[in-house]
Amino acid sequence: MMSNMNFILYVLVLVLVVQNPSVTECHTKGIRPKPSRGIGISTNMTQVEESEQQFMKWVKFVGGLKHTVFGTAKNKLFPSYTLNVYKQSGKGGFSSIQAAIDSLPFINLVRVVIKVHAGVYTEKVNIPALKAFITIEGAGADKTIVQWGDTAQTPNPAAKGQTLGTYGSATFAVNSPYFIAKNMTFKNTAPVPAPGAVGKQAVALRISADTAIFVGCKFLGAQDTLYDHLGRHYYKDCYIEGSVDFIFGNALSLFEGCHVHAIAINTGALTAQGRSSLLEDTGFSFVHCKVTGSGALYLGRAWGPFSRVVFAYTYMDNIIIPKGWYNWGDPNREMTVFYGQYKCTGPGASYAGRVSWSRELTDEEAKPFISLSYIDGSEWINSFF
Repeated sequence: MMSNMNFILYVLVLVLVVQNPSVTECHTKGIRPKPSRGIGISTNMTQVEESEQQFMKWVKFVGGLKHTVFGTAKNKLFPSYTLNVYKQSGKGGFSSIQAAIDSLPFINLVRVVIKVHAGVYTEKVNIPALKAFITIEGAGADKTIVQWGDTAQTPNPAAKGQTLGTYGSATFAVNSPYFIAKNMTFKNTAPVPAPGAVGKQAVALRISADTAIFVGCKFLGAQDTLYDHLGRHYYKDCYIEGSVDFIFGNALSLFEGCHVHAIAINTGALTAQGRSSLLEDTGFSFVHCKVTGSGALYLGRAWGPFSRVVFAYTYMDNIIIPKGWYNWGDPNREMTVFYGQYKCTGPGASYAGRVSWSRELTDEEAKPFISLSYIDGSEWINSFF
């Protein structure tokens, strides 16, 4: 068993890792928390004492992980309490989503449901790395909308002379594990950029943590709509709209029953998956989805040299460019990417014109990509449904 000092050092390293967006993470098992009795704080404690108590609870929590943060993921299904957010004043609760999140303890280890009632919430939302087990539940994707309009070139108010960049442009940013969103729209209001425009990336939602679930949600934007950054994620019955690279990142994600809609003016790209090493177990899989829209659309561009994307049982409209895939201007990537189709339908699904370095998958080749096991779903999803 580790000494107390080693535990504390271990926790400090863990906190630095989960808070550092530049760290490249690959497919890992999620943290397995022990049952929590809650983390209430006495009202007469000083701020220092409160911080110390929260920190020691985190140390004790990590100490129960059998020397590794890569244990079996275990979702906390039953809410400990519920918060309400109302657009209209006078109804009690919170008036903004961020205010509800800010009210939670610095380290949250219990499931909290934040019910966001109908309305358009014009705000930029950030969930910190240690506020885990949050569920955001809207009144319906067409009724509850959170929106903002930053782009990559928007000045960064926290760093004079610098811009937000793609990472910082997100309307809604999730940095904590075990996040769930239901029946919400996440929108970036920046307009569709002109072809070739620079600095117009405008993220609607960025998810930079393991074990996240999105059900019945909409993601609306133009360029770089959904930043599927890091971790294992599950999208069920969602709608995702954009023009260029509008689903991108280096996560391990399963999109099931989703509608992907292009609004490209000329040429666009659906995915830009960023797998950078043969050792990284990441990639996007689309199962029983449909692809529609305008313009001419690549199924994906090889943002990472080992980019991996699969479409299975998916309907593709005639907007798909026959070649299907683009090598990001680097022919060497054609030897290392993994792009595949399996039993897709529609006028854009014909494999006849596809690039020679994509694959029409056999039953055996497709099997690992078309079920929840692709993202270890039996550990953290099955019990949710």
